[in-house]
Amino acid sequence: MLDKQTLFAASLFPYLGFLWFVARSRQFPRLAVIGFYVLLIFVLVTIPAGIYAQQEYGESLANVDWLHGSAESFLTLSNILVALGFQQAIRRRKTASSNQQEQT
Repeated sequence: MLDKQTLFAASLFPYLGFLWFVARSRQFPRLAVIGFYVLLIFVLVTIPAGIYAQQEYGESLANVDWLHGSAESFLTLSNILVALGFQQAIRRRKTASSNQQEQT
């Protein structure tokens, strides 16, 4: 059975592939792409924060509130950017659709 660290590390490769494809897609909202990159920053911040929590406090990251909350702020920012990006895309699509209907 795989341990959680190995599974976590292995999951980064499909995510990097996902980022590669969405960054090149003309269909994907730019702000959402930025949000997905911020999610990668969250992962990169969480790893050293977890190591620091273990070494300094002898606890997992989830048990060191100030450190955990700071790391989780990147996840929150990522979610906001993804949601706003898709919201913009939906609004643009609706505006383009209504403009097209007015022209006919």
